Amino acid sequence: MAMAQYLPEIRTVTVTRYVAPLREGGSLPAIAEADDGFLYVLKFRGAGQGVKALIAELIGGELARALGLKVPEIVFANLDTVFGRTEPDEEIQDLLKASEGLNLGLHYLSGAITFDPNVTQIDALLASRIVWLDGLLMNVDRTVRNTNMLIWKKELWLIDHGAALYFHHSWQDWESYAEKPFVQVKDHVLLPWASALDEVQKEASAVLTPELINAIVALLPDEWLQPGEEDLSPDERRNVYASFLNTRIRLADNFVKEAKYAREPHI
Repeated sequence: MAMAQYLPEIRTVTVTRYVAPLREGGSLPAIAEADDGFLYVLKFRGAGQGVKALIAELIGGELARALGLKVPEIVFANLDTVFGRTEPDEEIQDLLKASEGLNLGLHYLSGAITFDPNVTQIDALLASRIVWLDGLLMNVDRTVRNTNMLIWKKELWLIDHGAALYFHHSWQDWESYAEKPFVQVKDHVLLPWASALDEVQKEASAVLTPELINAIVALLPDEWLQPGEEDLSPDERRNVYASFLNTRIRLADNFVKEAKYAREPHI
């Protein structure tokens, strides 16, 4: 892989203009303009799964980037308290009010089209890298029904990792989640082409060192990690995310074997 020296870094922008809602997203993401002049797909902390979806988005996106996969630039997007007061749509206005502070944005890929496996063929190595990553993240949302991949400038881009890392909705059991295979891989849209999983596992395990995992987890802002019913400090939460990921990488055979077993009907 070409990204062994990858060092994660996230810029912070301030949202200046709400352009349009993306109604196909269940949590009402939106296209918004920031003070750097670029358009972003904005994911709101005040939406459905709250900051946990943003955490999964950031960790999943930056892990993908570390593995050499294409992901739109991720930024922290600051939403000012006065932003959205003139928004006429009451539902959107409520969402904006609930999302004051740091949200998450992905660079808007203007003109991108949804990946269709019947139209675009993906080579075995790329398919295997994506299936391996989603096994690591336990990402349930890369299916035929919702591929969460785009074709932009004739290249495949990954978007929307908000449904990954679902262990963090039940913190007490994170150790058992870390050791589990990923049975939902049977529904992965790229599974039929993922014939190079063993090769990818060797590459990925070499790239995703504990140091890199810690660097990615360290990006999570304190305000996304405030104590809830689990009463864990921000640093304790970061440690859980890092421990979860490092454990899954160490035990990657568990989810790789599951993916191979699920592939058998396609061979």
